[in-house]
Amino acid sequence: MAKRKNNRGSGSVYLRKDGRWEGRYVIGRNEKGLPKTKNVLAKTKRECEEKLKALRDSLKTAEPEQRPKADMTFGAWLDHWYQTECKSTIRPKTQADYENRIYQHIIPELGHIPLTKLAPGDLQQFYIRLKQGGRLLRRSEYGPGLSDRMVKSCHVTCRVALDKAVAQGLILKNPALVCKAPATHPKEMQVLTQEEMQRLLIQARENDCFELLLLELSTGLRRGELLALQWDDLDFQTGTLKIERQVQRVKGALTVTQPKTRSSNRTIILPTPVLDILKNYRQGINSQWMFPSPKKEDSPLDPAAVRKKLAAVLERAGCKHVRFHDLRHTFATNALEHGMDIKTLSAVIGHVSSATTLNVYAHVTDKMRQSAAAKIDQAIAKVEPQPETAAPKKPTRTSFQAVKGKYRKPGTGCITQINDHLWEGRYSPKVNGKRIARNIYATTEAECEKKLAMLIAQMKEEIAELRTQKKVS
Repeated sequence: MAKRKNNRGSGSVYLRKDGRWEGRYVIGRNEKGLPKTKNVLAKTKRECEEKLKALRDSLKTAEPEQRPKADMTFGAWLDHWYQTECKSTIRPKTQADYENRIYQHIIPELGHIPLTKLAPGDLQQFYIRLKQGGRLLRRSEYGPGLSDRMVKSCHVTCRVALDKAVAQGLILKNPALVCKAPATHPKEMQVLTQEEMQRLLIQARENDCFELLLLELSTGLRRGELLALQWDDLDFQTGTLKIERQVQRVKGALTVTQPKTRSSNRTIILPTPVLDILKNYRQGINSQWMFPSPKKEDSPLDPAAVRKKLAAVLERAGCKHVRFHDLRHTFATNALEHGMDIKTLSAVIGHVSSATTLNVYAHVTDKMRQSAAAKIDQAIAKVEPQPETAAPKKPTRTSFQAVKGKYRKPGTGCITQINDHLWEGRYSPKVNGKRIARNIYATTEAECEKKLAMLIAQMKEEIAELRTQKKVS
């Protein structure tokens, strides 16, 4: 029988399939009697054992459901603060982010230091180490160091937790207040031009995501809000659309949660052309979700799958590469440029206040103010309009043709060229477990496509009648 390397109660260390070492330490039992654990990750076994020891030492003085003591370690306080005061006030996705920062980075590095002896230098050096080599995953792709945003998030977590320690009289001053965290810069906003939007939607028809991208460009919904839409949220009579939930991936699982903020719960009115397109689209969807997953029954689309699909559509359409969130920026920019006021736009896109909208789209509102000033000058001083202030020309219709995919869409049959002057179209749906096939022939590919479309429509009507007769009988 193999001997245990670690003493019982000291935790365990093992090699994961991805090549990293993981250490686990049991901190207690839940109401079902199952163990509750905390874990650490490292590149080497020695480093993992050291992190596990630091985690174990930092948690030894923690007393669950008891008042924290003044001689506790920083790790014990951080765990107590998060579990008793922070966790219940934040959303599942935010919980996962907090737990990653606290248990993977902060406690393994600083958890052993007594709370009363934690100095600004300890925190500052910790931030430097994170920036230089704190990344645990995908080091080959993104480098050894963490991003400025992640380092600043660790700083904010420490600062808030230590503020609470000051409030409870455990320490006199917050050492994080004098530390300097890296400055973060928001990602540059990119907006599609009118022609790029046309090309995007033309290509989206070929890639089976036309309705999804059209609705996004018409409403500016967040990606999670868009994918969480259900047909009951849309009133086809009034054109109102309710946003009441969002889809997120939390700890690897697809989760439907409440929207980001209270102002994100809102109702908007869809344009009539978009409403008409959704009515036709609704007839082909057999799900409660407006944009259901093609792989999982009764599940919305995965946000990651939508991101990949958008990238493919942008590439085939010859558009610049933008994030899905930039489609939201595109909607907001177009809305402002076409005369929508800030207050209305803020309500439509679900910002907390108009001030947030003004900050995000200051570059657009600056141009609007310049245009307004030029118009006033024209009206009062009778000044001739400058070329840059002249009314923008209406966008011309693009001549872009969608790039055909390698495979035909499901339900559209198949076409084969028999010789130089003969094409064959074939549609073979499965009815009651049996394959029914019919063919048509034409002298050109275009004519074959038209005949095949007519054949498919005819066969669908026949299949619908058969199903109706079967129900009646």
